Amino acid sequence: MKRILLSLAALAAVSAAPLAAQAAPWQSINQRQANLEQRIDQGVRSGELTRAEAARLRGEFRSIARLEASYRRSHGLSMRERADLDARFDRLSRQVLAEKHDRQDRDHRRG
Repeated sequence: MKRILLSLAALAAVSAAPLAAQAAPWQSINQRQANLEQRIDQGVRSGELTRAEAARLRGEFRSIARLEASYRRSHGLSMRERADLDARFDRLSRQVLAEKHDRQDRDHRRG
């Protein structure tokens, strides 16, 4: 009986691991970059972002990408560097959201 219970417990633990991994909010650096780039492009297409706003956001995006490349060239990403990049991506993501919802759009002159 103990052997069956141990087997069932092991099976439950192994099958629950992928579910926990899927529920995690963590995204790879590449996925975060792709999502931000897509959000900026979508904002330009929809008119929610002016060209100047998009240029500013893309400049910040390129700056973070250069920093990531520098981190990776030196010795790979340490946990501190990963946290730094995450914080910078979080800040840029908030900037994209704010710029898209600031009621200043490409067609704001038409009133």
